[in-house]
Amino acid sequence: MLFAIGAGPQVAAVSSFDRYPPEVSKLQRVGALLDPDIERILSLRPDLVAVYASQADLRTQLERAKIPVYVYSHAGLADVLVTLRQIGERVGHGREAADLARSIQSRVDAVRSRVAGRARPRTLIVFDRETLTLRGIYASGGIGFVNDMVEAAGGVNVFSDAKQQSVQATTELILARRPDVILELRGDPVAADIKTREVGLWRALNSLPAVRNSRVYFLDDQKTVVPGPRVGEGVELIARTLHPTAFR
Repeated sequence: MLFAIGAGPQVAAVSSFDRYPPEVSKLQRVGALLDPDIERILSLRPDLVAVYASQADLRTQLERAKIPVYVYSHAGLADVLVTLRQIGERVGHGREAADLARSIQSRVDAVRSRVAGRARPRTLIVFDRETLTLRGIYASGGIGFVNDMVEAAGGVNVFSDAKQQSVQATTELILARRPDVILELRGDPVAADIKTREVGLWRALNSLPAVRNSRVYFLDDQKTVVPGPRVGEGVELIARTLHPTAFR
């Protein structure tokens, strides 16, 4: 977000997992959500540290050191735009952030309009499982920005009734939900042959409409799983997957 609104030169350090935009590769790494490196952060003498809402200990330590913090939480898709506007104001790029937020919202609205009136496939949204097995499956529940992105893209989450961000989904539970589409989302690139094998695993559940109709998809694109300035593109990518004829 900071780079997208022109505040890239103000960024002193990033988390262990930041890869986009490419400029972050030149910056110091200061840990991540579960293992922030407080000593390194303090050594940078930052004017502001962006802290996720669950990082209570880090926030306490920074406040004790009298370092200003910005606390954010990406609950839903709308919250991503709230965060964008707020962080823009905090770093002196409020106008640029507001412009970008409007642009993202317009892109999402355009996708909603394009898929309006079409049948909404019941979609299983898988964001994690054990490699090359159908074990340890974690799917999106009915709360969170991923659920909201799929809804905006013209799908219905088969676990929309689960009012939590993730569901540990057994194959028995998936069989009971009978999804029309299985959508696997990953942020890290996956080799083409591995993707083919991962998709092929679902043939074991051949009673599912998604499997019978060859509607199992594996998207390894950060735009679909990172609540950042490319979420509009992510919504469109998911919509093109769910409703390919709407984009011809």
